[in-house]
Amino acid sequence: MSHFNQKLYQSTQLRQEMRINPRLYQAMELLYMPLLDLQQHLKTELEENPLLEMDEAETEMEVELQEDTKDEPLGDDVDWEEILLDGFEVGGRKEQHEHRDHYEPTPVDVRDLHDHLTDQLRLLSIPERAVRLGEEIIGNVNDDGMLACEIDEVVSGVNAWLEEVRPTAVNGAEQIFDEDDREAELADIAAVFRPYDRAEGVTMLEVVQGFDPPGVAARDVQDSILIQLRQRDEADSLGYVIVRDHFDALINHRRNDIAKELGVPPIEVQEATDAIGHLDPKPGLKYSASPEQYVIPDLIVEKISGEYMVFANDTSLPRLRISQSYKDIARDNKFTGENKDFITNKLSAANWMVQAIEQRRQTMLKVMNFIVDRQREFFERGIQYLKPLTLREVADYIEMHESTVSRVTNQKYVQTPRGVFSLKYFFSSGLSTTSGEDISARGVKDKMKSLVNDENSAKPLTDQAIVKLLMTDGVKIARRTVAKYRDQLGILPARMRKRV
Repeated sequence: MSHFNQKLYQSTQLRQEMRINPRLYQAMELLYMPLLDLQQHLKTELEENPLLEMDEAETEMEVELQEDTKDEPLGDDVDWEEILLDGFEVGGRKEQHEHRDHYEPTPVDVRDLHDHLTDQLRLLSIPERAVRLGEEIIGNVNDDGMLACEIDEVVSGVNAWLEEVRPTAVNGAEQIFDEDDREAELADIAAVFRPYDRAEGVTMLEVVQGFDPPGVAARDVQDSILIQLRQRDEADSLGYVIVRDHFDALINHRRNDIAKELGVPPIEVQEATDAIGHLDPKPGLKYSASPEQYVIPDLIVEKISGEYMVFANDTSLPRLRISQSYKDIARDNKFTGENKDFITNKLSAANWMVQAIEQRRQTMLKVMNFIVDRQREFFERGIQYLKPLTLREVADYIEMHESTVSRVTNQKYVQTPRGVFSLKYFFSSGLSTTSGEDISARGVKDKMKSLVNDENSAKPLTDQAIVKLLMTDGVKIARRTVAKYRDQLGILPARMRKRV
């Protein structure tokens, strides 16, 4: 079979499988969902399937997985009245529990940078015309706190708005005021709606640049730092001169070049640049109103009697059971024809849903138990003892496909004695050691970070020096790999880390 025909056959087979067993793909979607998404999905199922209702019980949901469960309608010999009236609950539980209201966590409303700046603008005793220009400037400040366009564009934008609203104001005045007052009112409108000029824009920009946070509404990072230095009364300082006249050398850490050009000792340049380093190059980020993110661990690892135990953190998932209202209907009605088909399909879907959720739970527990067993030294001693691990190894152990393991670990979190981690955190490529064991790339990066933190700043470690130090710890690594890891960690080259 040619490569093309093989691909065509596989594609056709996939489409046939989807028609035959679409729930297989729904189960894959359930594996992919993090806990919060799964909660929302179950709520949607509760809305769409009238036979399901939510029962938030204190006890953990217990479901016995049925082997070789087939996606087939139940037979005609099913006694629906007996099922519905006998207290049947999806998952095989009959226990009664107290009903509890379910509350979603709600993020607190926070004010963003634009709100913060507008509040300060409204506190000024300035004409409404100036306020309008100030609002236009603030509207063009990005999340970093920088003015996202030239002041000429700001002025053009507010003038274009004036052109749109002026006719409405004029028409209103002509209709409301009589002939004696109309001329004066039109004159006032002409004064209020006269076009702004560039000088007004520059003046108002300077006002906004005086707002909190310091350095806001600057044209770029250099301008922001200069504004912050002026507000600190340091316009005559060495740091101000360095930022104003030697900014490229500053950001490239060429302190010796700056010292030579300015004719000052290198130690003074270093002290000045250290002070500059304490300023905020992107002052708006502290007011960034990013959406509230909730990270709820899907799994919990606890050390009990010297052993690490894995638990599913799924107590917040609603238990599902047959709706009480359908039980009441069953007391007085017989299900036949379309009604019977409807009940058959909905009950089958409800039962499958619970089975799929339990399958998801068991798969996640298998994966995490293998991770804990493989990474025991990490849980005992820390990140430097994290071992390399691949999806293929886990897939072979739990006898599932590699893509299934990828879905299980995607956007999932585990709470451990060492903190909350993404399941993806435990997967990393590895390097060999002189003892014949492997160490994960993440562990090597942590060793590198520790070496740089402890180095002599007057003689920082070169990449080759880091290679030799790692070799003393038994880690075999190439210099180019050290350079790659250093870049990934955001560590500057040795020449840029050097201090006087």
